[in-house]
Amino acid sequence: MKNELGRVINAIVLCLGCLGCLGPGLPAARAEVGVVVERASGSVQLVDNDTRAALARITGLGDLSHASLVYSKDARHVFVFGRDGGLSKIDLLARKTVKRTLQAGNSIGGAISRDGRLVAVANYEPGGVKIFDAETLEQLAEIPSTYGSEGKRSKVVGIADASGSRFVFSLFDADEIWVADLSEPRAPRVRKFRNIGRQPYDALITQDGRHYIAGLFGEDGLALLDMNNLDGGVRRILGGYGQGEEKLPVYKMPHLRGWAMAGDLAFLPAIGRHEVLVVDRRDWRAVATIPVHGQPVFVMARPDGRQVWVNYAFPLNDTVEVIDVAALKLVKSLKPGKTVLHMEFTAPGDEVWISARDDNKLVVYDTKSFARLAEFPADSPSGIFFAWRARIMGL
Repeated sequence: MKNELGRVINAIVLCLGCLGCLGPGLPAARAEVGVVVERASGSVQLVDNDTRAALARITGLGDLSHASLVYSKDARHVFVFGRDGGLSKIDLLARKTVKRTLQAGNSIGGAISRDGRLVAVANYEPGGVKIFDAETLEQLAEIPSTYGSEGKRSKVVGIADASGSRFVFSLFDADEIWVADLSEPRAPRVRKFRNIGRQPYDALITQDGRHYIAGLFGEDGLALLDMNNLDGGVRRILGGYGQGEEKLPVYKMPHLRGWAMAGDLAFLPAIGRHEVLVVDRRDWRAVATIPVHGQPVFVMARPDGRQVWVNYAFPLNDTVEVIDVAALKLVKSLKPGKTVLHMEFTAPGDEVWISARDDNKLVVYDTKSFARLAEFPADSPSGIFFAWRARIMGL
């Protein structure tokens, strides 16, 4: 037991050392630990991505059927956002939950402030955003998502951290984007952008913190907010993007945080279509479409920007495909297992870890040779989160 704990500590120390090397772009050094969500059992696994081995399992985290998490800035703790409204703080050194609160009835995700002092949780039920002290999980503030003359509450989606003690998020039912300034944590100042497009269902913030982009389910196009120029308001981009006149069945909503940013290009999942859309980030204009195996869910760039990896919605969710960025074409198709839910690259991008939920396993591939390097058991795994995320905005 002592030797194993020592190995965990050494791994995290190495991880912290490499995190200090991260600049404003993609990470260049290898992180050593990660956390894998096991959705069926309400647990997470602590894994070592250097030895490709599981180190520990932490249980009692509630409903993790749509769980996500963020790292503290020193990568010692993770904050897990459960579908049952649970917010859990896990100490990775001690390998246990140190704080937990049921803060809402149904939550969809959260974020941590750039200085690491505040944790924000976005809620479906009863809606709104709650702000917590990252050290103690004391609730500091609540931002009700009230809209309209009748005072209805909207589901909150697409929450992300932004510069200057700010959080930005979208209101699905209200068709709005809000920016909350938490410079005074107990007295949030909220700026509201209305009529941004119908039903924003998810969003991302670019890693430089410049642009917040919300996907729209209720109409074609996306909504873009320049975080450096809020007075410019929200503008619409990619007006022809979406389901168009022929409404298609959508088996699983794509995740915009899985957008691939590779140089001047962005690769995003086309809603309901068997396509990946390629966009020029300089003017947010679509420049190409790439036919793929199914409806994309995650479209993720290898850290060096040379490849984009794509997984798919039911019933074609046993497949992962690889796009060569320079050629803008598919170069590899892989079958990791049944119901692939998530992918995560190691920090240098030499490996990708993939969760195969219905095969109860994690599969590791070499991203250059596409060789299968390892696989090991996990209980209905979904999200995979490596510690290099601790220094990246929006993750």
